Amino acid sequence: MKKLLYTYLGIGLLMLNMTSCEDFLDSSSPSEATPDFVFGDISTARGALMGAYEKWRAKAYVHANGLFYDLVVCGSDSERHPEGYDAQARHIPENLYYGGTSSFDINSAGNNGVNAWPALYSIIATCNTLCNAIEGTDTYKDIEAGTGSVTEMTDLYGQAVALRATAYHELLRFWGDVPHNLEPGVAAEGLTPRDQIYEYHINKLMQVEPYMYYLGENVGADASMMTRNYVDALIGRMCLYAGGYSTRRTDLGADFYKDLDGNVLSFDKLNTVDANNAFYGRRTDYEKFYEIAERYLQNCVDNPGTAALCTVDPRAAGSNGQAFGNPYQYVFQQNDNLVLSSESIYEIPETRGVQTERPYAFGRPSSAGGSNNYPCKNYGQSRFHPTYYYGDFDPNDMRRDVTCTVTGTDGKNGVEKLLPFVPGSQANGGGIANNKWDENRQPEPRWEKQRQSGINNPFVRMSDVILMLAEVKAELGDEVTAKQYLSEVHNRAFATPELANLDGFISKWGGIKEAIQQERKLEFGGEGLRRYDLIRTGKLPEAIKKLKADLAAMVNGLKTKGYYTFENGNTISLYVWTKSVDAKAQYGYRLTTQCTDETDPVMYPGWRGVFDDWEGYTGNSIYSVNPGTNLAIQGLFKHIEPGSAEAKALEADGYTMVNWGKDILDYESDYSDYVFRGFVDGEAPIYFVPFHSSILETSLGKITNGYGFKNN
Repeated sequence: MKKLLYTYLGIGLLMLNMTSCEDFLDSSSPSEATPDFVFGDISTARGALMGAYEKWRAKAYVHANGLFYDLVVCGSDSERHPEGYDAQARHIPENLYYGGTSSFDINSAGNNGVNAWPALYSIIATCNTLCNAIEGTDTYKDIEAGTGSVTEMTDLYGQAVALRATAYHELLRFWGDVPHNLEPGVAAEGLTPRDQIYEYHINKLMQVEPYMYYLGENVGADASMMTRNYVDALIGRMCLYAGGYSTRRTDLGADFYKDLDGNVLSFDKLNTVDANNAFYGRRTDYEKFYEIAERYLQNCVDNPGTAALCTVDPRAAGSNGQAFGNPYQYVFQQNDNLVLSSESIYEIPETRGVQTERPYAFGRPSSAGGSNNYPCKNYGQSRFHPTYYYGDFDPNDMRRDVTCTVTGTDGKNGVEKLLPFVPGSQANGGGIANNKWDENRQPEPRWEKQRQSGINNPFVRMSDVILMLAEVKAELGDEVTAKQYLSEVHNRAFATPELANLDGFISKWGGIKEAIQQERKLEFGGEGLRRYDLIRTGKLPEAIKKLKADLAAMVNGLKTKGYYTFENGNTISLYVWTKSVDAKAQYGYRLTTQCTDETDPVMYPGWRGVFDDWEGYTGNSIYSVNPGTNLAIQGLFKHIEPGSAEAKALEADGYTMVNWGKDILDYESDYSDYVFRGFVDGEAPIYFVPFHSSILETSLGKITNGYGFKNN
């Protein structure tokens, strides 16, 4: 489908020039884009849609670079940034505006909304033209009456509706209340309550859903497109936000928040302190959204098309005895192999030679240069709190080493290196990194240039749908069924049900609802779901307080004893011992796989190492002089006392003692005090992006900032 996408791209870009305007609120369309022209035949209709898809892929600023990079992939109780707090202005909004929103410069570099806002409205403008074109035909009359059948044209219309709804969903989660416009040629003015926008698009998605193809039902209906399965998932996702907790303005009037029928809404509020003209609450009629979500998420699970939760790793043992047996890793290995994952409901497609952020920003780091390196530079924006790696995962959970890595590569000569906790980027610092996407794991890595790996962006996976359904079932009182769906995702992360111990997991986290959210935390590390899961469930304040307490306890243990042992038995220490080894000579390969042998310092933890055959690439003769490409690590999960007999024996064997937790102490503020630095207990959390001055100026005074932000 990637090839088809770019085949239509030329047509699509031409159509974009005729059907949309870059002005952030302008949804006008010139007279050339008539319904007869846009939907004159399947080719022109699909070409126009592909142009909108390409804008979504390349310049939406909300799922790769931009706001996702700044605030989503690094702002939760599991995910963090690599650099020092003072190094980037974006860390201020990520950590809830230390010093108060009134002191934040709305035009600062930390406000990537200056790009995301016009990009999303440009996508909406194109989709409005497409939607309005079909809504003037007999085809739509059948859809509206519920008497039509699925055709290529109805499916294209459904995709346009879905893409528009997706763009509005992103606007709502980053800004809250925004202008809402559905008509080409008419500029949206002022702010519309988020409730009305959610309700409109949920209703519209429900209308078009029966007239779309399931995954695999049509030759073009694969996971690179917005299919009926994606619409089912999107309805569920938007319902959980619409019926979930969020921070809302109080300066717009007591009757501003109304539903689509004009009824003034009431809310259950969680904040106990009035500040920033805002409250944190959810609609009292929230259950109706869970009921809608239940219906459509259930339909996605019952009618998955070609998608399925991956519960079996189909890979046999490697030629040199490599062990696999990890279905969770196989999900992401398919991305690295440049094929659509069998678990994906929807992936944003990428192509080699076109800029893509996986693994550059959201994968395993490399400290090499930008071209002709092994692998090239990977910045590594997606990092994890040490408490997530050490404390949240059960040691038997096979997701931990797939999600998190303690090593990157130098990239210059294909050598594995420890990722120090010194604040920084690439493999030179930043600590534990995202391991789900790694150029070393590609069959043919693109070593010629950075940011051109071609790895797709998985936007909705089947496990997300299943866990959303479990959440909905639990919220509506059906805990038996909720547990059944939770078990599907939880158990596949362990080698046996006994190791999974689902009942113990539920008990540990305090009940089925809490266990489902913890499962989502473990399942989607580095994928950008956790921050907003906490917000919409009302658990953000609680999670922040727990994270800060856990970090403080870890730091205190490192200070007073030189190590800290978590409840699950994992220990982080001030130091670890490392040694470069020739894994290919010892094992037959350099790129490691699944390993449960904690006594093997080269293979454990698994899913690291380096590409087996970097020396096979033209001009790279490094291995003739440097065969020590893999890193053996001792003391990563147990304490070794410096100067002890064990430490001296390791050093006699060629190991070197290097800083590990010691760097956390040296940069204690970054790893403890500065985390969610702007959080004030009792106040409504301010996680939104302020309206940039360019937005305020263009709106001619019809949009104003809230939540305590200034208007200049």
